[in-house]
Amino acid sequence: MTVLRKIAHVFWRSVSETVFVWLHEASNAVRDDAVWVFILLVPIGYPLLYSYIYNNEVVRDIPVAVVDMDNSPESRDYIRKLDASENALVQTRPADLATAQEEMREQKVYGIVYIPADFSRNISTMQSATVYLFSDVTTLIYYRQLAIANTGVSLAMNAKIKAIRGGGTTARQDELVQSPIKYEQVDIFNPQLGIATFLLPAVLMLILQQTMFLGIGITAGTMREKNGFRLYAPVARHAGGTFEIVLGRSLCYLPIYVANSFWVLGITPMIFHFERLSRFPDLVAFLLPYLLAVCFLGQCISHFIKTRESCMMIILFSSLFFLFVSGLSWPWPAVPTFWKVLGVMAPSTLGINGFVRMTNEGATLSQVMPEYIGLWIQVVVYFCLAMFTTKLDIRESCHAFVRSHRRGRHHAAVKDGQNEPETAIATE
Repeated sequence: MTVLRKIAHVFWRSVSETVFVWLHEASNAVRDDAVWVFILLVPIGYPLLYSYIYNNEVVRDIPVAVVDMDNSPESRDYIRKLDASENALVQTRPADLATAQEEMREQKVYGIVYIPADFSRNISTMQSATVYLFSDVTTLIYYRQLAIANTGVSLAMNAKIKAIRGGGTTARQDELVQSPIKYEQVDIFNPQLGIATFLLPAVLMLILQQTMFLGIGITAGTMREKNGFRLYAPVARHAGGTFEIVLGRSLCYLPIYVANSFWVLGITPMIFHFERLSRFPDLVAFLLPYLLAVCFLGQCISHFIKTRESCMMIILFSSLFFLFVSGLSWPWPAVPTFWKVLGVMAPSTLGINGFVRMTNEGATLSQVMPEYIGLWIQVVVYFCLAMFTTKLDIRESCHAFVRSHRRGRHHAAVKDGQNEPETAIATE
């Protein structure tokens, strides 16, 4: 019975101290408007904003200027086919290239198609004819869509010219000449080749990570400015105390981010009708270690945040880094080894790759097992680091409080010493 009492005493003490830390962290977060903005308003508003912006998925009817220096039936046929394509819209027909360039600088058009004067002559003399495409590559989407449109028109005209040059053949033979090899393009997982389907799953996962970092970091910065970590010192004195502190701080954020995840990754894609091939139980099982790893890593990072303002600079600056090393913006095999190692250390890298495969490609949990196991490894490692950094935070806070108290006593003593002569004179 004595052993059972000791076990029960330790258990209830651990629970009570965990609840104390949880309530203290929650009270600090509730009283801080900035924390509410980042852990509630941003996860609610940003997914809606990004989804609304990219809801069209692809860009159609991009305005182009066509400079036709040939002015022949062949060139006009090329222009008609280009204008009929879904990606390009012939906006203007300037007389020369200089005028077209001026329109492009004024952003009246986003591409220039230049047909030289020898276009039809080269076709009739069985020489290679050239059409020049100038595109605004500051936005690669414009270049991609215009290149697809012009390539499609060129291939269609090439097939027609081959059939005409064959001469004296049947319709079936003309068809074989135009297209000797039949092929069918099937775009799996992203049939509309949309930007939202490609980009948004990664952005949504990154929003969850960065906003939790900001919430934890701002709260920690405020506590450090007020030497608030010293209040956890009684909990940290006994064995396992830092475990309870880390667990209590985590309980403040994890329930909120479970709800945020449901909104960001479930409701928002449903509102905008994005592709979702994942199974709900697999997705929940995958998000559990992701949120835990993010929460524990956020507590580790908060050790290096000395003020509330520094949190904004550190976390916001790291957003682009986490997006680049995730392998989304650049093929993962082409990423240098050094950046791969750094990338794997971030929960967002494993979380984004696993979530994209599950949502866009219909992968099951067993098929993303490397990412899943990697996230659980991060949970264990970052939890241990969070306990270590928490102990350092409490020690630094206690020392800072003692120094502040001694400094206050010293100033009070100096002030009293300066007032003593005046008191003596007044007595005399």
